[in-house]
Amino acid sequence: MTATYTPTLKQLHYLVALRDHGHFGRAAAASFVTQSTLSAGLRELETLLGVTLVERTRRVVRFTPLGEAIADKARRVLREADELGDLARASGGPLAGDLRMSVIPTIAPFILPRMLPRLRRDYPELRLYLREEPSGPACEALQAGRADCVLLALPYACGDVTAFPLFEDRLFVAYPGDDDDAPPMLKPGDIDETRLLMLEDGHCLTEHTLAACDRPEMRAQARMVGTSLHTMVRMVDGGLGVTMLPEMALTAGILDGTTVATRPLDVPHAARTVALAWRRGSPRERDFHLLAEMFADGV
Repeated sequence: MTATYTPTLKQLHYLVALRDHGHFGRAAAASFVTQSTLSAGLRELETLLGVTLVERTRRVVRFTPLGEAIADKARRVLREADELGDLARASGGPLAGDLRMSVIPTIAPFILPRMLPRLRRDYPELRLYLREEPSGPACEALQAGRADCVLLALPYACGDVTAFPLFEDRLFVAYPGDDDDAPPMLKPGDIDETRLLMLEDGHCLTEHTLAACDRPEMRAQARMVGTSLHTMVRMVDGGLGVTMLPEMALTAGILDGTTVATRPLDVPHAARTVALAWRRGSPRERDFHLLAEMFADGV
């Protein structure tokens, strides 16, 4: 009988890492191995399959069409392998074992400090691994199996997921305190778009703000210069413009030590929906519902 050899999960992981990073050094670092180990593992995979998956030059790593197809299939295989562990964990106690959660930057600093102590107290067997990243990379990580769930703001297209809405997070206009002759609520037309400071593209709060205001010209005029809400607040406090802040940031004290004033935005649906999302049909759905309910109750 002829022996049959199949790729190992480690080889498939190396292939997917190289596909994601496009560079042997970065793929090796992400895989916690040396570059020579990763390269050797990929050559073994190519020898096993009898095909060329990657064209190697000094400057460029280029996947062959077959290599791209096999990398996509490998990604699905790795996710299925991860779900074997999920099945085992789901059969045990609630919220136990490893759980990888991505959280977007406009949520993480305002909700996690309040919730993590409670999680540690109520579920000491849970090992929670957190990663802060924008919505796009977070959803990509979820679909690729690098994250188990994502704490994000809706609306946002995150793929084939189940999303559990936690709460509505209202949007407020923040402006220098010495301009504080504003009415109790501000309409989008009251905002001078030439003074509007917004987070750089890639942060979904920018899209939520533009959608709530329904003023397309704002994108062209707005000064999208901030990388974090804390930076934006400092710029507003320095008199450099106005910005939009979510209510959770105000509740968490982001304006402490500043003279920045705020007013709610006077339009219907001037809010984003904070939600926990996970892959549809995940074996750990019970855990995610429990985690979502805890976040919703704790806010």
